[in-house]
Amino acid sequence: MTGRDERVVRALVGAHGRTYAEEAGIGLKDAQQPLYRLLVLAHLLSARIKGSIAVASARALHEAGLRDPRRMAQAGWQERVDALGRGGYRRYDERTATQLGDGAGLLTERWGGDLRGLREEADGDIGELRRLLREFPGIGPAGADIFLREVQRVWPEVAPLLDAKALEGARRLGLPQAPGRLLALAGRIEPAVLAAALVRAAIDEHVAEDTLGRAEAT
Repeated sequence: MTGRDERVVRALVGAHGRTYAEEAGIGLKDAQQPLYRLLVLAHLLSARIKGSIAVASARALHEAGLRDPRRMAQAGWQERVDALGRGGYRRYDERTATQLGDGAGLLTERWGGDLRGLREEADGDIGELRRLLREFPGIGPAGADIFLREVQRVWPEVAPLLDAKALEGARRLGLPQAPGRLLALAGRIEPAVLAAALVRAAIDEHVAEDTLGRAEAT
């Protein structure tokens, strides 16, 4: 099945291998603002809402100038609600607006507004990274996993990471569910890109169907 599995992985990544940070217009690097924007995106994506709406809302917050913790904390609650609404994030907008303000305050007070301080505190311990991320209001296990899946691109100690949601996508595609085997099939594909593509297959049956159709056609 290795040949078939390799074709599926190539088809998946070729058509759907885009990280959520890329989709949200975040030029991810190990710097204060893009890391904060990724945290906000992870928060929004972790709710039971369409990924496209979460991404659009992350963009709307950025366009409203709420792109760093200081500006997020200083913005009025209604300003945050309005920005989320422009992105279509209406079901959870009021609670999320409060959580974003509180989370920005926590980040500023504890780590000087810079998630690299959180990284330093974790000192390479992924479990501790998860625990610290979950201290932010609205960031639960899913949100922490989303952040880590994406940040592994710039925080090498996190990589390679394929979490439970990515492995769910592998199962839907009939691929091995052992992370090591999936990474071997992916070859030089970045783990963050592979993980994002697998997650897309997990949450969208059309992605899975499209991928399998492309693999069969090669």
